[in-house]
Amino acid sequence: MNAPTLWIIFPLFLGILLLFITNQRVLSVLGGFIAVALALIAQFVPIELAMKLGPLSLKIDSSLTVLGRVLLIQPTEGHLLALIYGAAALWFFGAEASKVAPKIVPIGFMVIALLVASIAVEPFLYAALFIETAILLAIPMLTSIRKPPGRGVLRFLIYQTLAMPFILLAGWLLAGVEASPGDLALAAQSAAMLGLGFAFLLAIFPLYSWIPLLLEETSPYLVGFLLWILPTMTLIFGAGFLDRYSWLRSSSQLIVGLRTIGLLMVVTGGAFAAFQRHLGRVMAYGSIAETGFSLLALSLDFKIGIPILFLLIPARALGLAVWSLSLTILGEHVETMRFDAARGILRLTPLAGAGMVVATLSTGAFPLLAGFPARLALWEGLSRISIGSALWMMIGIIGLLVSAFRSLAVISVAEEYTSWEPRESPTQMLMLGLGMIGLFLLGLFPQSVQFMLANLPLMFERLGR
Repeated sequence: MNAPTLWIIFPLFLGILLLFITNQRVLSVLGGFIAVALALIAQFVPIELAMKLGPLSLKIDSSLTVLGRVLLIQPTEGHLLALIYGAAALWFFGAEASKVAPKIVPIGFMVIALLVASIAVEPFLYAALFIETAILLAIPMLTSIRKPPGRGVLRFLIYQTLAMPFILLAGWLLAGVEASPGDLALAAQSAAMLGLGFAFLLAIFPLYSWIPLLLEETSPYLVGFLLWILPTMTLIFGAGFLDRYSWLRSSSQLIVGLRTIGLLMVVTGGAFAAFQRHLGRVMAYGSIAETGFSLLALSLDFKIGIPILFLLIPARALGLAVWSLSLTILGEHVETMRFDAARGILRLTPLAGAGMVVATLSTGAFPLLAGFPARLALWEGLSRISIGSALWMMIGIIGLLVSAFRSLAVISVAEEYTSWEPRESPTQMLMLGLGMIGLFLLGLFPQSVQFMLANLPLMFERLGR
């Protein structure tokens, strides 16, 4: 057995088989438990180390050759796989409550497998093809045969696809830089192409207009899943470039650029969220600010920034899962999620309303919630470099907190003498309750995930060491 077969090929074919199952509960439970099993194997079964189980000897090889190309999962990457598949299990278990299990579970497995392949393939140039295939697979998740795709889906496909030629061209130029490291013009051109490619992939300002549109047109749970997995894997893929090329790591212009773009994402995300009048668009700009926090982490000293980057991942996964599930449930009871239509909805969906507000507060670094520890560490690291940058980050956070309190005011204000009539199903109440408890526990005890995060920086040869 080898690691690429277990964590790439198996989930890919499993996703294809699960397409033929339509039962919501079976898909949700089966997908969740398989994702948990893959996470546990990645966490506790070492790669490239023989283990004896009675008379049997088990060893997971790290590489697989396919059509002359190598898929390589290093022993140090097992903890990353555990984190990704463990977070995926949260989304799959919540799929029944969101009533989108036939889409998110099968296609989710395939998308995750392809994105894992993108960071495992050698030469790395082929990663762009895996990412583009994952993007194309996500389109059936977001569309329906009953109606044509909306503007958000079209922009998502166009912007993500535009990233591919830039990354492929950057890979070709980077090969020339390796051959002629003294050619500054070639290095600048490759850095520019790489920056444009990641700007499209990460939806950097002003290329994120498709995110609010998607959350108006499509199920928030499906969009939330993509807003978690795509930026997370793209950031890890991008960090691999910094680890591979010393001239990128040591470039002061790149560090300043990452900090500027990160602050721009945080400030615009927070400011736009504060003035939205649509609950879905508030989540859209919250996810944009999340990406900004990750870029700010990469702009710090790598020994500090890389651990913060990985600390942001569990909070983002859990926060977006609770937020998107809450919005999906709220959307079942209102015609539209605009403020005027959602007024007083808290009396019909109290747990969904609470989950939405708690997740928004977590994204806004509210104390004792999951997002607070990582943002506090990020704020402290940023303040050591520039007080002005720390103040700009605070402005973005204030905007996110304002959006949380505005949303709470809208959903809680109802006509006088309106009675409480909770309409959430037991499954929805269970998943929302567990999700909110998780947000509090992750904020109170951030060290509880350190057994997964502590060794993650080791997957890079130079960053974070």
